[in-house]
Amino acid sequence: MNESRLSTLRRMLEGRPDDPRLRFGLALEYLTAGRTEEGVEALRSYLEVADDEGNAWGRLGAALRELGRDEEARAAYRKGMEAAQRHGHPTMAEEFDEVLTDWS
Repeated sequence: MNESRLSTLRRMLEGRPDDPRLRFGLALEYLTAGRTEEGVEALRSYLEVADDEGNAWGRLGAALRELGRDEEARAAYRKGMEAAQRHGHPTMAEEFDEVLTDWS
């Protein structure tokens, strides 16, 4: 993990707390580093300020599922489907629907 990237993103976010790109970037860095709980928190923070097109909802669903928080994960995938449809991404919505259908 690149701790300096995380530090840089956190500092940038302090200066621009309303920048959704920074929030999303920080979330991705946490997830890449295997810091899933922190990634979930950062994704939720991003989703509070951004009109996500579905991608972040899918990543949130996957992270929550990894943490064993299945009901929250299912809800995130459903919101991701809604966002993807609203923004004209039917393929993404279908992918999330398949995840929910194949859930074991």
